[in-house]
Amino acid sequence: MSGADAPLPPYCARPGAAVLERAAAVRAALFDIDGVLTDGTVYVSAGGEGLQAFHIHDGKGMRMLLEAGLEVAWITARGGGAVQARAEELGVRHLIQGRTDKARALAELSERLGVAPQACAYTGDDLIDLEAIRRAGLGVAVADAHPGVIAGADWVTERPGGRGAAREVSELLLLAQDRLPPAGGG
Repeated sequence: MSGADAPLPPYCARPGAAVLERAAAVRAALFDIDGVLTDGTVYVSAGGEGLQAFHIHDGKGMRMLLEAGLEVAWITARGGGAVQARAEELGVRHLIQGRTDKARALAELSERLGVAPQACAYTGDDLIDLEAIRRAGLGVAVADAHPGVIAGADWVTERPGGRGAAREVSELLLLAQDRLPPAGGG
C-alpha cells in the first residue's frame, strides 16, 4: 500500500497530495518544544525550577522517526533540565536551547546534518517559529498555533501542541515515506 493510500489514524488531519509529496522528501524532523512538544504550560516551583509535561504519544512519535532513520532535532528559545532529560530519554541527539532565531537554527542544523532545508520538516506554534516554518521543505503548525503561523504553514495538525500533535506529524512523515508501522506503530 503506497503512502497516499495507507490510512492515517482518525485523529490526523488529511494531507493533500502536495503535503504528502513534501513529507516524502523529509530526512530531518525539527520541532519547537514549548507549545509543540508541551502544551505551553510551564510550572514553576517555589525555588524557581521550571517543570514541563511531555505527552507520551509525542515521545513515541520521536522514537518512530528515529527508528525509521530520520534525524530528529528540537529547537527551543527556552530550554532547561527537563528538556535535556526528555531528549536524552528519547534518543534525540540534536537539541538547540536558548535560540530565538529558529530559521538560523534550522540552517545550522541543515548544514551540520548534511540535509538541505527542503528536506527538513519544521513544526511550530508561535510567531518565533514562522520563518523556520516558511524555510523548511514542510512547514507544520499545531492546531492551537497562533493564527499567523497557521496561515504560513503547509499543513496543520488536528491535535494541539503537547497533546499528540508531534505524533501526528511523525505519522504523516512515515506514511508519506511508506514507513508507517501497522496501526501507527503502537
